[in-house]
Amino acid sequence: MMRARLDDRGDRLVVVNMNAARRGALSPDLYDAITGAVEQAAQPRVRAVILTSEGGFFCAGGDLNVLIDRQSMGEDERRAQIEKLHERIRAIRACPVPVIAAVEGGAAGAGLSIALACDLIVAAEDAQFTAAYVKAGLVPDGGLTAALARSLPRPLAMEMCLLGRPVSAERMAALGAVNMLTAPGGAEAAAMELADALAEGPRRTQGAIRAMVAAAYDSAEAEQLNRERDAMARATGSAEAAEGIAAFLEKRKPDWS
Repeated sequence: MMRARLDDRGDRLVVVNMNAARRGALSPDLYDAITGAVEQAAQPRVRAVILTSEGGFFCAGGDLNVLIDRQSMGEDERRAQIEKLHERIRAIRACPVPVIAAVEGGAAGAGLSIALACDLIVAAEDAQFTAAYVKAGLVPDGGLTAALARSLPRPLAMEMCLLGRPVSAERMAALGAVNMLTAPGGAEAAAMELADALAEGPRRTQGAIRAMVAAAYDSAEAEQLNRERDAMARATGSAEAAEGIAAFLEKRKPDWS
């Protein structure tokens, strides 16, 4: 039984988490679909990757039955299993096109890590975001502590990690950690609208921007200034800049093709 699939929809690739019986828990199929999406995103026709789900819940994170089996493993073996998740987090971050999470129901544990690794998050108004590790005597992985520190005030990040309390999508949106709220059942459609908007822009320029913004969180200001200088020097001489500047001056819509 397949627990995830990759849908090719022309200018966007859609990763569908189908593990509804386990509230979208992590699976090898989900890992494979994410890897496939990021690899295929290198094709010029692709403008966005969307992560979504079936069954009304985005991703509940690690399957506790699987974690029970890991208790008999040596620590090096456990590290290797965790690295499979981390490889996908790195892949999402390094994707050449924007990645959008469409969150229905909620994102918990490593599912929250995956959602926060994306560039844009659309969430149903009744969705909840939970760092539930502490309730199982575990600590966050998947880059969650770094993502929460970048996205939320420190007291709320501590509340989520230390108490495991869910945070509503509305609160996450009010703090800027979620881009758009939708009625329940509407997250994927809203993510598609964002993908439509992205497809109207310059692909290479968008890729350069997302790379610079991502690097800014880990860089000193002087280093980031140099990165922006070099990227702007490249962009100014590009075909996209020539078309964009001409279209702006001529008061017309640019033709990015």
